[in-house]
Amino acid sequence: MTFSINSLIPKAILGLFDADLNTVKPFTLEASGSARPKFEWDRYIPFVSMHAGCLLALWGGVSWSAVFLAVALYWIRMFAITGFYHRYFSHRTFQTSRVMQFLFAILGLTSLQRGPLWWASHHRFHHQHVDTEKDLHSPRHFGFWWSHMGWMTVSTNLSTDYQRVPDFLKFPELVFLNRFDWVVPLLYFVALYGLGELLALWMPELKTNGVQFLAWGGFISTVALLHATLTINSLSHVYGSQRYKTGDDSRNNWFLAILTMGEGWHNNHHRYPGSVRQGFFWQEWDPTYYILWLMNKLGLVWDLHPVPVSLLKEGQLQAYKPEGRLGQKLQKPLTSPHPQIALSSF
Repeated sequence: MTFSINSLIPKAILGLFDADLNTVKPFTLEASGSARPKFEWDRYIPFVSMHAGCLLALWGGVSWSAVFLAVALYWIRMFAITGFYHRYFSHRTFQTSRVMQFLFAILGLTSLQRGPLWWASHHRFHHQHVDTEKDLHSPRHFGFWWSHMGWMTVSTNLSTDYQRVPDFLKFPELVFLNRFDWVVPLLYFVALYGLGELLALWMPELKTNGVQFLAWGGFISTVALLHATLTINSLSHVYGSQRYKTGDDSRNNWFLAILTMGEGWHNNHHRYPGSVRQGFFWQEWDPTYYILWLMNKLGLVWDLHPVPVSLLKEGQLQAYKPEGRLGQKLQKPLTSPHPQIALSSF
């Protein structure tokens, strides 16, 4: 009699090491018959562990170098998410080289937001069905917690729908990174610990160590980055203003734009996802676009897709006021359907 490792280890455990083993169809309200999704508490273990890892700061202590590292890695990796996971892999708002997309896929993986193709496939699905019964993370249907993090913790949302990202399947290195999305984070955490230990040995005046760098550069910075990113799924569909009448709950929120390097101009983005800019006007802070503009001048990226002039004029005419006070959640669902976006638009 022969045994395979697949028969000895639960699929849920194997799925942590091989993302392509997660083949369950995504949860949708429509498919469930309007039943509330069931939270799978064992899926919270990685998230709870990541938050608990912040407590390592109690053992490793704190130093200015560790705090600087945490802040720097927050912004660097935020750009990898906003500039490449979102505006490149999800929406193809600019073009770049195979080397650059590979490097920023690696950098994005250090944020522990899974692989670039998983991220892009889910985000494209969101734009096709935003705030409808098919949307995977709409606060309209199941509230803040589900839209913020709960949707990521159920097995039905762990698989990558490769049919939604056919434009990247020709790059085996991206498929590999997406499939084994734990490899880069593991190396990242090991490198942080090693760097801290080396600095403790070579530059003791910095008063740092491996555990300290692991706590601040690894766990604290990553947890802050994760929650800031997820506010675009949750808070930016509840709080803020609407310049454009998009038929969904997307909002422009200046505070979230600061936290996420310009992603907070979410109503702008839902009006025209194909633009490399999300801050459509000069007063809308969008450092992700500023960096991409600079990279374009350096020849690292090209073909930046602009905001159509007609949309700028539309936005200048009159800002759309959603039902109720600005910053207050809509009490009634919007009646106008969101326009369905074809995959070809990405």
